[in-house]
Amino acid sequence: MFSHEPIEWPDEVETLVERLENELSERKLSREERAVLDVYHTVPVIESEDGLHGFWHSEVNHQRIITSFDLIGASALVDGLNASRWCETRGEDRNDYSETEEDYLVSIEEELFAGMDELVDLLIDFMEEELG
Repeated sequence: MFSHEPIEWPDEVETLVERLENELSERKLSREERAVLDVYHTVPVIESEDGLHGFWHSEVNHQRIITSFDLIGASALVDGLNASRWCETRGEDRNDYSETEEDYLVSIEEELFAGMDELVDLLIDFMEEELG
């Protein structure tokens, strides 16, 4: 549905995520560590066929996810997530949107995907600054 290339996380991100997931049962993660996991696990939901509609109908803590994107400095994604919040009140099927709603959502997603191009760099910078 979308022309955006899926994000491929570098090894340093994959390694940190694996370590944090293993430590989840042993200790409470810091807010910064949780943000890394939130961003990592939310990207595939946003990149799925249902895009932002799928995000708003997924069973995640939406506000925590938005805060996580904000914490790592991904303001373009925060703007897109906030602009699409209305999707949460729509039916389960994205195909039920009116033409106007669908056009508006597609325009938000196009802007969001443009901002995703810098997400890998933002997350790596955040990891280096906040997690050492």
